[in-house]
Amino acid sequence: MPRDESGESRMPSGRRFESLFSETGYRPNHKKRRKNRTESPRPPKFRRNDVRAGPACDTAAEDREPKHAMHLIAIGRLRDGPDAELFARYNARLRPALTVTEIPEANGAPAEVKRRESAALLAALPADAFAIALDQGGEMPDSLRFSKLLERWMTSARRLCFLIGGAEGLDAPVLQRANATLSLGPMTWPHFMVRAMLAEQIYRARSIAAGHPYHRAGRP
Repeated sequence: MPRDESGESRMPSGRRFESLFSETGYRPNHKKRRKNRTESPRPPKFRRNDVRAGPACDTAAEDREPKHAMHLIAIGRLRDGPDAELFARYNARLRPALTVTEIPEANGAPAEVKRRESAALLAALPADAFAIALDQGGEMPDSLRFSKLLERWMTSARRLCFLIGGAEGLDAPVLQRANATLSLGPMTWPHFMVRAMLAEQIYRARSIAAGHPYHRAGRP
């Protein structure tokens, strides 16, 4: 490399710099080197009518029900107490649990109360539901028979809804709409207690179907 009068080396500039490398056969690479970097893949483009739209595009995802969902439509508000605690205990064991819809109790004469409460039950019942009305005149199966009935009902594509009336019971239009009627025995039970008894029997029926040792069929 050439030196100046002081003896220090100095860099050639301009054309002298280019001619210096042309003599040695070296060609400087003026292109900038790209750094190696991993780029995240771009998300796929979906067309408007593409059926593969993700969850963010599905506005009805929150409204979807789990498989074999069961509903309970009942008259009266179940307040905190032993009945509510017993119902919550067995309902929490169900997979999925019963979805409860409570209908306010009506006022007036017994016949009018029965009519108005039954009309409110029918109004809350989905049109495509498979309705099971709890009534004293309904079928009284044992636990094994109820387990088979429940499994058959749950194979239907229709929503399974249990209906529990108030203190005056269910009116004729509800019993006519019901696809099945169920009785928990010839004795009269408070309608709030019936919720806990029904949840326990559903859990027992599901345990029988699954082969769980919760149910004891034989006498001790």
